[in-house]
Amino acid sequence: MSLNWVMLDAAKTIIPLPREKILYTSPPRTTLSLQTPNSYPGKEPLAIHSSSGTAFVTNQRLVYLPTAQTEQLQSFSAPILNLQDTHVEAPFFGANSWAGIFKPVTGGGISAQHAYVKLTMTFKEGGAFDLANMYERVKETLSQAVEVARESGRSQRADLSDVTLEQLPAYEETESTSQGPTVPIQQPTPIPTPTKAAADPPQSDSSAAVPSNDEQLPESRDMATSHARTQLPDEPPPGYDESQQSSVVHNLEQSVRQSEGRSLN
Repeated sequence: MSLNWVMLDAAKTIIPLPREKILYTSPPRTTLSLQTPNSYPGKEPLAIHSSSGTAFVTNQRLVYLPTAQTEQLQSFSAPILNLQDTHVEAPFFGANSWAGIFKPVTGGGISAQHAYVKLTMTFKEGGAFDLANMYERVKETLSQAVEVARESGRSQRADLSDVTLEQLPAYEETESTSQGPTVPIQQPTPIPTPTKAAADPPQSDSSAAVPSNDEQLPESRDMATSHARTQLPDEPPPGYDESQQSSVVHNLEQSVRQSEGRSLN
C-alpha cells in the first residue's frame, strides 16, 4: 500500500500504470477511514479520514482520491492482493460500507510500526456491493495467476500487469460426463398374463351336479331300499299279546255292564 503516491495529471485524475485498466469507479461522496484496529493500536494510533472522494478498482490495485486534498491525505492506493478480510458492512440505518485490513510496508507512507491498518469506505450514494464484487473478481483472477506461476516455477514473482479478467468458459456437461459409464441393465422377464378362460374357474351346473329326488342314481335307490328293509322288525315286541288280550277283556266287561244297566231300567 502507499499513501500519497498515486500519480495524477493536471486535472487531478489518475495516471495509470503500464497496462493498467480502471474497472470500477464509485459514485462521489465516498468516505475513507484509515485507522489502527483496537486490537493493534500501536504506540501512536493512526487515524486518517476523508469525508468525500472517489474509489477506483483497476486490474492491479485499489485507489482512492479525496475530493479535497490535504497535506495528510492526497491519495491512497493498495495492491489488490495486499488487502485481507474484505467484506461489506450493511447496517440497518445509514450507508453501506466496505472494509478490510492491510499490513503497512516500508516506504508506503504509513509507519511500519503499525502491525495492521483497517480501511473503511462508506458509500453515501451507493456502490458498496458493486465495488466488493469487482474487487473479489480481480482478486480471484490474480490469485490464480500467482498460483499458476508458482507451480510452473517460471519466476519467484509473477507479473500481474498482463492479467485480464476474461471469464472462464461456462461449464457444460459432456456426453461422457453426463451419462457416465455404460452399464448393461438386464430387463426383467415379463410374466404372462392369464387369459379370461384360464383365469376364471370352471362353472359347475348345479342341476347337473346335484340330481333331484326323482332322478337319483340307481345305486342311491338300492341303498335306501335296503336301509328301509333293515329297519322293519320281524317279530312283535315283548308283551304285545298280553296287552292285546287285556284290552279285549276290558272292552267286553264294559259292554256287559252297560247291557245290565239298560235291562234294569
